[in-house]
Amino acid sequence: MAGAVSALFLLDIKGRVLVWRDYRGDVSATQAERFFTKLIEKEGDPQSQDPVVYDNGVTYMFIQHSNVYLMTASRQNCNAASLLSFLHRVVDVFRHYFEELEEESLRDNFVVVYELLDEMMDFGYPQYTEAKILGEFIKTDAYRMEVTQRPPMAVTNAVSWRSEGIAYKKNEVFLDVVEKVNILVNSNGQIIRSDVVGALKMRTYLSGMPECKLGLNDRVLLEAQGRATKGKAIDLEDIKFHQCVRLARFENDRTISFIPPDGSFDLMTYRLSTQVKPLIWVEAQVERHSRSRVEVMVKARSQFKERSTATNVEIEIPVPADASNPNVRTSMGSASYAPESDALVWKIRSFPDLMVLGSTATNVEIEIPVPADASNPNVRTSMGSASYAPESDALVWKIRSFPGGKEYMLRAEFSLPSITAEDGGPERKAPIHVKFEIPYFTVSGIQVRYLKIIEKSGYQALPWVRYITMAGEYELRLI
Repeated sequence: MAGAVSALFLLDIKGRVLVWRDYRGDVSATQAERFFTKLIEKEGDPQSQDPVVYDNGVTYMFIQHSNVYLMTASRQNCNAASLLSFLHRVVDVFRHYFEELEEESLRDNFVVVYELLDEMMDFGYPQYTEAKILGEFIKTDAYRMEVTQRPPMAVTNAVSWRSEGIAYKKNEVFLDVVEKVNILVNSNGQIIRSDVVGALKMRTYLSGMPECKLGLNDRVLLEAQGRATKGKAIDLEDIKFHQCVRLARFENDRTISFIPPDGSFDLMTYRLSTQVKPLIWVEAQVERHSRSRVEVMVKARSQFKERSTATNVEIEIPVPADASNPNVRTSMGSASYAPESDALVWKIRSFPDLMVLGSTATNVEIEIPVPADASNPNVRTSMGSASYAPESDALVWKIRSFPGGKEYMLRAEFSLPSITAEDGGPERKAPIHVKFEIPYFTVSGIQVRYLKIIEKSGYQALPWVRYITMAGEYELRLI
């Protein structure tokens, strides 16, 4: 950071000072009034969303959380991004202590607030913002904090996110590779947007100060080592690491080396913008018979990798808003009418790939929009169950598990009490929403090549790795 903060203010929604801490002695409490006056002046400005205010040689940077403003004042040239990130970390710490950061919680715990502000910033420079570490010597069960004779080692060493002296009878590491598929298909069946957002989620229960090393099938690493990729390597984009990862080492040899925090955290997030084939493909037809009845026919089939099965598939199919008396049939799962969202929801617990029996997609759910005035649904499915959700004008078809080599169907009939024109189109074009989970499968093909845990005591740790693909923003605008 190029410059230091002069003071940190916590203000209520009317700009009154709740708590403030002066770090350098070159500003006064009246700066809060100047800041709020300038903030009010900015309300009519198109750039009023700018979180930086400048006035008379003082730069104010602020965020708002609930009914509280968190604001820093400085006479130096500070790094705005770093300070705004610090303010968000301050919010996280306060929420850890008070559950909710509100004006009332600050007034009730002002002693703890001052203690935290003193530890999180020193002479205007951000210090420790890990709630678990701060919790070791700042307690909430007393009005006056006890003075710790010896500060925790995490405060005095470079590993501020992990305490010393952690001990477990059984040392284990759980790594979940979770990918969410975002896809948008237009009415012609063309993919107009697709990407994959992934995360490496870890839960560590390790004693001492372990050193972890993680290897992935990263194309850059494998090519640097002279190994043939043969399509098994991947190109990672938009990588973001937890602060525990040694970035210099990763840039040098692509090795992910780190001392992990205790408990749960996201080690890494990434994105792939490559074209993704829809894993669950849905075809839908809507036929209107005379002026009083509409029929919806839906097909769902899997298009993902062999030996994988989608689970908990859910398809939401829009129906006319004035439809009623639904009659639904499915070949798999269950379907229900959701009049509140004008849709049919088709759920399939397990959806297999067409190639292989045994592997399963679970908890498949398909939400099919229906007309807002539809009623009296008659739904039939070949698998799973379907229900009408009138609050979302949709049928919800749920299939818990999809075995391999299957294509499932849903048929639904609704009564329409009011149709404006016999040849008129539907009043709205609602998309079909699909939810699913596919265990032991990733779209990107990312693989954990190794996960090593090294600790000076020499204990053996058990690493567990799990892969899962889920639906993110998965929409098909087919109706």
